[in-house]
Amino acid sequence: MFTPFSVTRRSLLLLTLFPAGAALAQPTVPWSEVLARARGQTVYFNAWAGDQKTNNFIAWAGSELKTRYGVQVQHVRLKDTAEAVTRVIAEKAAGRDANGTVDLIWINGPNFLTLKTQGLLYGPVTPTLPNFRLVDTTSKRSNIIDFTTPVDGYAVPWRLAQIVFVYDSARLRNPAQVPRSAADLLAWARQHPGRLTHPNASNFLGATFLKQMIYDLAPDAAMMQQPATDDSYAQVSAPLWAWYEQLRPLLWRSGRQFPENGSAQRQLLNDGEIDITLSFNPAEAAVSAAAGLLPTTVRTFTLRRGSIGNTSFVAIPYNAAHKEGAMVLANFLLEPATQARAQDIQEIGSLNVLDMAKLSAAQRALFDRLTPSAALPSAADLGQPQLEPHASWMTRVTADWQRRISP
Repeated sequence: MFTPFSVTRRSLLLLTLFPAGAALAQPTVPWSEVLARARGQTVYFNAWAGDQKTNNFIAWAGSELKTRYGVQVQHVRLKDTAEAVTRVIAEKAAGRDANGTVDLIWINGPNFLTLKTQGLLYGPVTPTLPNFRLVDTTSKRSNIIDFTTPVDGYAVPWRLAQIVFVYDSARLRNPAQVPRSAADLLAWARQHPGRLTHPNASNFLGATFLKQMIYDLAPDAAMMQQPATDDSYAQVSAPLWAWYEQLRPLLWRSGRQFPENGSAQRQLLNDGEIDITLSFNPAEAAVSAAAGLLPTTVRTFTLRRGSIGNTSFVAIPYNAAHKEGAMVLANFLLEPATQARAQDIQEIGSLNVLDMAKLSAAQRALFDRLTPSAALPSAADLGQPQLEPHASWMTRVTADWQRRISP
């Protein structure tokens, strides 16, 4: 659930068709002045709207900003983050360098890279935000490095994600038999044909499943931290496709059909059609069980060598009409109370981006009071997340998969 873009052709074209440009507009005003200028503004927050709990959370945040700071938040609901990126680029081409229609974007991956390399982001903003000092920039490296691209203060982290797998312990009763590697997964699928699938790789979750398998199979996955070339891609991805050719006939519906997204895959698990699903939200199983979307017997696991994690950011376009209001919203999202609320499975269950050592005892206590669940993995279960590969790898993996499954 937690990378707000799909791997559409438009997303990929935006990444490659526009030449790089310089970063723009460095904010230097004191925070008190930002708050004063923000009062009365309406922030048009362009954010993926594919999850109702997240939509509700954004609505709550908007209500809080209106009460505390006199700032309105208008959620511009997106199916694909590239919609907002396209708008910003179009406004730049039209010479609309002020009073743009996009004030804040929920962004990461290829979409962030596109805007950053075009110099179409306002910033760096993080030095101005009081709450950014609480962010973990040491052990949670994806808070400052997005798909190998240094963020450089041009985006503000607000939630972490990490690939996890989910199973129903009422059907897979022996935890020792849960597959913990790509090789294990293939062996398990041979024993349980038709009981495993993954989302269509045009969806970010399906593409990330394939990237995760590359990490697990490749002799030198570190090469994925550099832009993919023809040679490096061929070398690193070869074990993946050899593995996948064996796996695909064993998938649900013999690998001829794939669920469109994570929600559709989750429904297959709930309906008993498959036994293992995956999510980019470690709290997905707990959140879904609490909401009645999965049985209470679901449990979460990760692969033995670790799994890919990333951070979702918010960023302000260079020509945003309401930059100060956008900064106030970005700062609010980093408040410990906001982060704790977001992490609660009764809300959205997203991992926080903060450094607990930087919080006061009262602030840390907010996280101690979160709703417990047997389906929640521990920090030890999750381990150290692996950094996302360079965005070019997603482009190639997605195109390669589509070519290979075409009739």
